[in-house]
Amino acid sequence: MNRKDFIRYSTLLTTSSLFFKSNELFAGAPQDIRVGLIGVNGMGWSDLDAILKIEGVSCLALCDVDERILEKRVAELAQKNIQVEKYTDYRELLKNPKINTIIIGTPDHWHCLQMVDAVKAGKHVYVEKPIGNSIEECQLMVAAAKKHKAIVQVGQWQRSQQHFKDAIDFLHTGKLGKVRLVKAWSYQGWKNSIPILADEQVPSGVHYDQWLGPAQKRPFNQNRFHFNFRWFWDYAGGLMTDWGVHMLDYALLGMKVSDPKSVMAAGGKLAYPDDAGETPDTMTAVYEFENFNIQWEHAKGIDLGPYGRNHGVAFIGNNGTLVLNREGWEVIPEKGRMEAVVFQPSKDNGLEKHMQNFVEAISKRDSSLLHAPIEAGAHIAIFSQMGNIAYRTGKKLYWNKERSNFDDKKSNQYLAAVYHNGYTYPKI
Repeated sequence: MNRKDFIRYSTLLTTSSLFFKSNELFAGAPQDIRVGLIGVNGMGWSDLDAILKIEGVSCLALCDVDERILEKRVAELAQKNIQVEKYTDYRELLKNPKINTIIIGTPDHWHCLQMVDAVKAGKHVYVEKPIGNSIEECQLMVAAAKKHKAIVQVGQWQRSQQHFKDAIDFLHTGKLGKVRLVKAWSYQGWKNSIPILADEQVPSGVHYDQWLGPAQKRPFNQNRFHFNFRWFWDYAGGLMTDWGVHMLDYALLGMKVSDPKSVMAAGGKLAYPDDAGETPDTMTAVYEFENFNIQWEHAKGIDLGPYGRNHGVAFIGNNGTLVLNREGWEVIPEKGRMEAVVFQPSKDNGLEKHMQNFVEAISKRDSSLLHAPIEAGAHIAIFSQMGNIAYRTGKKLYWNKERSNFDDKKSNQYLAAVYHNGYTYPKI
């Protein structure tokens, strides 16, 4: 995919009808969907649990580089009378001809290689967000899915929740008046300081070289392993990409926009300056558009974010403000300018509906049915990466839509991840 093709996809993303298909659960019997799960410890396990609730779906194999977790999950499935093969190398799992669908729940730095290899092997894919750990990886993943005609759903399950759709539909009525500012945020009070730990020997049963993959070779450290990997630039992008892809996604959908004119960011390790993490625990990013701005905020160790919510997106209009998060939505009016909309709570299970949507698209062989297609996942991951790049460079950066890069050459070094240990970017 060249940069002009990618911009064309970004333009498509401004059309809300692309995302909001019917949220009715698929009632027809799906084809035989046989799943292999890569990365079984966290969100991947939740994904598998959700998809196995659908009739006609089975799990044939699990893969993880930590044999301790792998054995635990195999045993848990056995208690449900589900017998699976187990792998420590995902490439061997992909050779299994019985498997036609892959779930990827590994750390971010592995998503690109595993997703591209999976579609090359003729599998459909559910890949966790953010889909890549760099802008160029995201572009490659879109190109691979397109070339191999794969059904690829991204794990942004809020796109399958009815109350998100209802809130955006209300926004698009124009009753808020001119929206001049959109705020999106994630305040995570339970995410405490990460104590500094000494490097240690690789634990028995952990295939550490396979866990590192294309990331820089470093001694084993528990801080960089399960879950906490997301606070290190080698593997992820901190709260900006962990939560930003969810909340900023709806900021863009609500405003029907794609590419910003510019982005700037500031923050740092302001809560826990001496802990082990690298990514900022406190950060603000401002994305400039033609007639409004989108502002991102995140903070670890604090729960009281804007409007008393620890996460959300707020559309601030001349007549009132619409506040939306996973719990529901409401409209807070400016005095005398419009009627309030009382809190509208969420009433469904977003992850389960998202998996229903994925299965429906596979069964009907129609990627246009997907609520979070690979193009959408790539677009918002790139948008979030822009904020991180502005933070890491300390500059106000101007985005060139035609070239899909920044005006600042030094900042463009962050467009692509640097691969190590003999790994190279996948060939499409």
